[in-house]
Amino acid sequence: MSAKNELHDTENNSINWGEYLKSGNRIFIGSNAAVPNALIDNLIANSNKLHDIETVHILTLSENVWAKPEHKDLFKVNSLFIGGKNIREAIAEGRGDYTPCFVSDIPRLFTENSLPLDVALIMVSPPDEYGYCSLGVSVDIVSAAVKAAKYVIAQVNPKMPRTNGHSFVHVNQIHAWLHAEQDLPQVFPPEVDRRTEQIGQYVAMMIENGATLQIGIGKIPQAVLRYLGNHKDLGIHSEMISDGIIDLMLKGVINNRKKTYHKGKAVVTFCIGTQKVYDFVDGNPHIEFYPSEHVNSPVNIAKNDKMVSINSAIEVDLTGQVVADSIGYQFYSGIGGQVDFVRGASLSKGGKAIIALPSTTKDGNTSRIVAHITEGGGVVTSRGHVAFVITEFGIASLQGKSIRERALELIRIAHPKFRDKLLSDVRKHYWVPEYQESTPSSVPELGAVEMKRFNFANTNYTLRPLAPADERKLQEFFYSHNKETLIMRYNHHITQMTREKSCNLVSVDQSTDLALCFTITDHMGEMIQAVARYYFIESMNSGEVAFVIKESLRGQGMASTLLGEMIAIARIRKLDSLVACVRRDNASMLKVFEKVGFVRQPSEDFDEVSLTLSLTQTEGSNNN
Repeated sequence: MSAKNELHDTENNSINWGEYLKSGNRIFIGSNAAVPNALIDNLIANSNKLHDIETVHILTLSENVWAKPEHKDLFKVNSLFIGGKNIREAIAEGRGDYTPCFVSDIPRLFTENSLPLDVALIMVSPPDEYGYCSLGVSVDIVSAAVKAAKYVIAQVNPKMPRTNGHSFVHVNQIHAWLHAEQDLPQVFPPEVDRRTEQIGQYVAMMIENGATLQIGIGKIPQAVLRYLGNHKDLGIHSEMISDGIIDLMLKGVINNRKKTYHKGKAVVTFCIGTQKVYDFVDGNPHIEFYPSEHVNSPVNIAKNDKMVSINSAIEVDLTGQVVADSIGYQFYSGIGGQVDFVRGASLSKGGKAIIALPSTTKDGNTSRIVAHITEGGGVVTSRGHVAFVITEFGIASLQGKSIRERALELIRIAHPKFRDKLLSDVRKHYWVPEYQESTPSSVPELGAVEMKRFNFANTNYTLRPLAPADERKLQEFFYSHNKETLIMRYNHHITQMTREKSCNLVSVDQSTDLALCFTITDHMGEMIQAVARYYFIESMNSGEVAFVIKESLRGQGMASTLLGEMIAIARIRKLDSLVACVRRDNASMLKVFEKVGFVRQPSEDFDEVSLTLSLTQTEGSNNN
């Protein structure tokens, strides 16, 4: 290795900070798991008469000693993303500032002198034989800071992995350095509780084989990744990766083969996790680290077909506005890359932008689905950006939905104890008509996740409860029927399904009555293909069953599947029986009922057949 490519120790392995810094200068501090703590400690120890040094950074996983009260005369905190020890406290107490911005725009703040940098403090690996150090586990905005700063001072850490991609800095770009070994901070996968598992299941159901993912770290990402083990050919174009991603790469679930941008490579800007992650990315040619302005560019994100962005929120209002960086007036985190990836996924062919969050705060006392944003809260992602919101109670599809439909969709996935209040609140603003009386309700008997996937004739369908927001879908379903279907189902040729009538049909108290539907989602959006329901008859402790299946889909098993689900739920609810009335000339439907044990009963109406299924017998005896 030639002398010019070596990073020799400075005298006493220290920095003459006076050569590079003056009071009132602005410095950048390396990001995430690559905080150059030895440089910070050295600066504090040798600060002499320096004061009012502005520190600019995003998330920093360290002690963040520069944000401690005792250093308030030396450092002034300016965080572009709030997090890490001491940072949030400094901002809350007024000793520090928060500058909101999209991660994709931060490099321009440096290069176009909105936030000109005097010094960049970074951490790098030792140089290779060609004189190139690696930014390792955190390329993100560090790369832009290196290019923009007047001086670059590096902590050379032999424990920093050498990552591939655009992660390299030549020794000629570094003005001063310290050799200091430092363990990278480890963030261990969190324990996942039951409701987070349910959110993870719902999100995983939204991800198709061959999709490209953006996902972060925490309980919800951990739960999502846990349910992707049976997926195929997934890809990664993400701000970050963590342990769960590594596990899926090792299993071959994530192989990046179907990506349409950076094909064959997992593309990220930084990684956080256990030592397992840092060892995995070290020299790994399958993972490439690029600057934030490249990875977070919505235009580049959208080049991935089936791009799925998965982000979280502090609260979501009933119009779809997402609050993600503040709790009321208290700034909590930052805009980060959420909007970058939401926009990119929305522009992607077959893409999906998902916001996933628990329905309540941890103590269960406050709904995170709200009628109006908490005073002081700020919108990070607008109501025009969000396509899907997911809680442990289901998936709210907002794309192309009116305010009324959005409100009903979001109330449906709110915690049940807050739904009545939410519906009452939105009625005050006439978002929901007066005739919309029933609050969206759940069908817990369907399981932890109130959705199931079925395949009929090589086509995938979703089984789920019918919901108040399905009013328009039910109208479309009704108008798709031919005259024969209308006569078979309604006993006369009904010609109109008004908005109010449709509303009444989809507004079901699912705790007593039951209404299920099969839907299909394609380029036309989600469409109802079949509806099955029973109306509870209290005097008989029974349910009256009715079906309607799209004409072109009959004979594929949909009716039998729906009937089977209803029988199972009726048994759980301890009904004594199910009854049905079927036109005598509807042979196919009579066959469906009789196949599972419904028995014909005497009927005074010659045109109709009455059928009964006793549920008080031992299960399975009906087929004898």
